[in-house]
Amino acid sequence: MEMPIKPSCIFCQIVAGTARGHKVWEDEHSLVFLDLFPASQGHTLLIPKPHWENLFETPAEYLERIIRLSKPIADALYTVYEPDGLSVIQLNGAAAGQTVFHYHMHLIPRWHGTAMQIHGRRQASREELDEAAAHIAAALPSSLTHT
Repeated sequence: MEMPIKPSCIFCQIVAGTARGHKVWEDEHSLVFLDLFPASQGHTLLIPKPHWENLFETPAEYLERIIRLSKPIADALYTVYEPDGLSVIQLNGAAAGQTVFHYHMHLIPRWHGTAMQIHGRRQASREELDEAAAHIAAALPSSLTHT
């Protein structure tokens, strides 16, 4: 199966290596990286590498991969950040708040007393994101292949 891509999609550009992404983990099917505008520390995105705009277009086997991958990523976020909770969010269509039209899941660590936003207002620095990605990657189980 040829991997569908959309050259104008920022997530496809991150997959292709033509745009910078702060990668936590990847394999041939999926990519995990940090949100440039985090709603909280450790705000992580999980995507299939092929381009499908939303849940309705994405094949079930890719959705299953993302769901299975969300557990070890969530565990790593808990290890690194010790949040009070974790939001797992997936948006489909502009009316639902989707802003990047490539299927993706948000894992957002949450603490009591902080705002419940999905998209952050401030772009994190390259250094902050690189450091966070390294810490999260180091907390992943050895059963996942690190990149």
